[in-house]
Amino acid sequence: MADAFSPPSPPPAPSPSSAADDVADAPFPLSPWPSPGRGYGDGRANPLFTILPVSALAIALVLLVAVAIILVVTRRARPREADAGGSCSGDGKPGAPASSCGSHNTRSFAGTGCIYAGRLVGFSAAQHQARRSRGAQVFTYRELERATDGFSEGNVVGRGAYGEVFRGRLADGTTAAIKRLRLDQRRQGEREFRIEVDLLSRMDSPFLVGLLGYCADQSHRLLVFEFMPNGSLKSHLHPAAGAAGAGGGGGGGLGLGHQAAPPPLDWQTRLGIALDCARALEFLHEHSSPAVIHRDFKCSNILLDHNYRARVSDLGMAKVGSNKADGQVVTRVLGTTGYLAPEYASTGKLTTKSDVYSYGVVLLELLTGRVPVDTQRPPGQHVLVSWALPRLTNRQKLVQMVDPALKGQFALKDLIQVAAIAAMCVQTKAEYRPLMTDVVQSLIPIAKTTLSCSSTPLRPALHHVIFMNPQCGDKASS
Repeated sequence: MADAFSPPSPPPAPSPSSAADDVADAPFPLSPWPSPGRGYGDGRANPLFTILPVSALAIALVLLVAVAIILVVTRRARPREADAGGSCSGDGKPGAPASSCGSHNTRSFAGTGCIYAGRLVGFSAAQHQARRSRGAQVFTYRELERATDGFSEGNVVGRGAYGEVFRGRLADGTTAAIKRLRLDQRRQGEREFRIEVDLLSRMDSPFLVGLLGYCADQSHRLLVFEFMPNGSLKSHLHPAAGAAGAGGGGGGGLGLGHQAAPPPLDWQTRLGIALDCARALEFLHEHSSPAVIHRDFKCSNILLDHNYRARVSDLGMAKVGSNKADGQVVTRVLGTTGYLAPEYASTGKLTTKSDVYSYGVVLLELLTGRVPVDTQRPPGQHVLVSWALPRLTNRQKLVQMVDPALKGQFALKDLIQVAAIAAMCVQTKAEYRPLMTDVVQSLIPIAKTTLSCSSTPLRPALHHVIFMNPQCGDKASS
């Protein structure tokens, strides 16, 4: 009886071994993935451990292909970099190469080398000789020393910030302007030398002073140019200033240093000079890709041949523009006071419109006979642009501001049109300034001059464009 009312005994505790067997036999109800050793219970294989190895293999193959492509592209680019050398300039930045390279021919885009010690590094002997035959002759220092009678003082026709210009007679009887650059610690003369040779050797325009050759003999750097017998525009418009420093600033005159004041330029000659200068800048801006920005366009860098036809010189401060839509590059502010565009002087942002502003200043000089900055004049007349701009749209004041040397010998209609072009070129905002192509087209009917070389078409054919190395971005500052 007592046994009938006694409480039931607890079930026996499972042994550790039997518990482990139960766990092993039971499915994994709480795990999101099937058991590694099992399928889904219906005979299907576990896909996870098939996908992982295949994915890893695919990723590895993609990485290998990417590395192979990078290696191939890098190896192909190295020879081009060796041929192309450095950029068009260094702008004095640390590590920036000071030479420009790229394609020199208007129809073929083969690369060229960089100048060093009288040879163009990257050229074979045959290529170097071919360059001689095309006109860019390599001279020795002794040859140029003989051509200038030992660089005698009597042959000096101009002095600039980076050297002197001598009149010389080459061995073949050609009269040439020989520019001897002064090499300073900043190596600005070296940079100017490299840029002028690199750019002028690839450009062929009747509106640029031609490069006959160069000398890079040891520490000597000399440039040999065509001789311009009528000197610089500055010597004609500002005889007193021209006599004080023929060629001033950048390049020194590549023409005759007039001892006596030359006769004043008549109206028609001034219009022809304005058109020639516009075509020179049009060539630099529109016939090169990217555009070449002169950066030091002024009347002392405009030279006159025996027919008083103008040619632009001194590309030592030139800069190759950007390939971007606005063509803008940021660089050190260099140039001549009075010719600098406001946005470039204040921010260092340089575009082809900076040259357009400088051209407008030269146009005002042709109209008024005044220098860009003259502190000797009454207050309010020190700066040519600020004084002239409000008068350019007033007919009565416009006539009063014309250069007295013209003695009233000009057509009023032409004067008004030229004044309107000048007013557009010296606008404070760069976007309001015209393209040089538009300036050329506006001046052609005014100048009434038939020229042997036609103007740049508005949409030039591709083979008329000189392609520059895109890396020719920073010009060697001067």
